[in-house]
Amino acid sequence: MADGKNVRAEIFETGNERVKAARIIIDAPAAKIFDLLANPSRHKEIDGSNTIQGKLSGPERLSLGAKFGMSMHLGIDYKIRNTVVEFEENKLIAWRHLGRWRWRYEIREIGSNQCEVTETFDGRKSISQAWLKLRKAYPWTQMVVAKTLVRLKEVMEAR
Repeated sequence: MADGKNVRAEIFETGNERVKAARIIIDAPAAKIFDLLANPSRHKEIDGSNTIQGKLSGPERLSLGAKFGMSMHLGIDYKIRNTVVEFEENKLIAWRHLGRWRWRYEIREIGSNQCEVTETFDGRKSISQAWLKLRKAYPWTQMVVAKTLVRLKEVMEAR
């Protein structure tokens, strides 16, 4: 079980400075992990950026093409609307918003009750490259994906 003190996600190089990723091993079935990721009402529980304030709109369970709105805070309060752009039940889910960068989660079963989860922030298609650079979003986001995965592990392995 994750104790939050010594648990770390593995940050790895993607070969592209606009793509930041990390992975972690979670002792939980893929379906349980995916259920949390596909429920935007629960995203605040695992948010390593501490920017999510809560869900504003959208379905309880995401699917391909689903739209969901979130209340956010990063210096100022704002709202963001996301669209699910990749979806494979219990294996893959990704969404993007108007800025076009993508948050992606891949789940790979490695045992009967164990999965490797990879989270990727992909800014390659962003229409706001200048803003991302000005805000130093890429180094910050690298740490955020790792923190999010640690929180996901803690939530999934809580007894």
